[in-house]
Amino acid sequence: MAQSRFDVLTIGNAIVDIIAPAKAGFIEAEGMKKGIMHLIDADRALDLYGRMPTDKQQISGGSAANTAAGVASLGGRAAFVGKVADDALGDFFQQDFHAIGVHYATTRLIHGAPTARSMIFVSEDDGERTMNTYLGACQQLTEVDIIEDEIGGAEITYMEGFLWDPQEAKKAFVLAAHYAHKNERAAAFTLSDPFCVDRYRDEFLDLMRSKTMDHVYANVHELKSLYQTQDLGEAVRQIAKDCELAAITMGADGAMVICDGEVTSVPAFPIDKVVDATGAGDLFAAGFLLGMARGQTLESALKTGCLAASEVISHVGARPQLDLAGLAREHGLAQALDG
Repeated sequence: MAQSRFDVLTIGNAIVDIIAPAKAGFIEAEGMKKGIMHLIDADRALDLYGRMPTDKQQISGGSAANTAAGVASLGGRAAFVGKVADDALGDFFQQDFHAIGVHYATTRLIHGAPTARSMIFVSEDDGERTMNTYLGACQQLTEVDIIEDEIGGAEITYMEGFLWDPQEAKKAFVLAAHYAHKNERAAAFTLSDPFCVDRYRDEFLDLMRSKTMDHVYANVHELKSLYQTQDLGEAVRQIAKDCELAAITMGADGAMVICDGEVTSVPAFPIDKVVDATGAGDLFAAGFLLGMARGQTLESALKTGCLAASEVISHVGARPQLDLAGLAREHGLAQALDG
């Protein structure tokens, strides 16, 4: 097996998050439900974006994209595959990822839907976040965007379950797993969301049982949904039979990994206050994936994942604000990552 170019390559929806304060009455006047995520069309997206205040904040996002950013912050060699359009927000996404050291070379969508965006209005009175998401170009990922040299050069390729919605992206998902295995690398995916599991339960189980996917990432709600049980122990027993490795986040109770039928668990890192849980699972995946790619023990990789998650939930936003590599050093977790 050739030497790897990347520790972790992630594949997912490329979305620019645009965050702005919302004055009293704006949410209601626009017909939005406060605190809810609304899926919107291109016309609505362009209209809302044009009327956002000048003090808006833009940041490249999407679940797997956040994971790639976390890997880079931990000092890992990260790559991301996701589709943006040949427009201003596509320029921003590419420049942002290059600036944080993530390899990103997916070809742009020409003469098609605009770059995906999630316009997040933060209410001035209580800080509630109301999201308006246009998926646009990110749903146009195809097999052409899956490059064997990139996949084959990554220790682990990690994909988000949300990619299972568009038919062409689904084909890209399976091709990426094929290239990973062809090059003797691991393929992993996250269940992404309980509603995503409800839509594709049988197909997700088939991905695991057919060995198309080696590793599965989920939280306890997604895991229980997958096996249609409220008994966590039963869900753990089921997934132990269905896949080689499953990493499960448990919120304040920490995380566990089920590998070859054995369960290893670690507690969560204590923090003063949970400010925003957005991105917790994405950053846990970053730490655990890099730990696995760099040969950490399962326990150490779990701790690295929980540490990364603890940082991101202590502030607003789904990207780390602190240098995660430095944080890992402070907690004695950097030695294996540096290996």
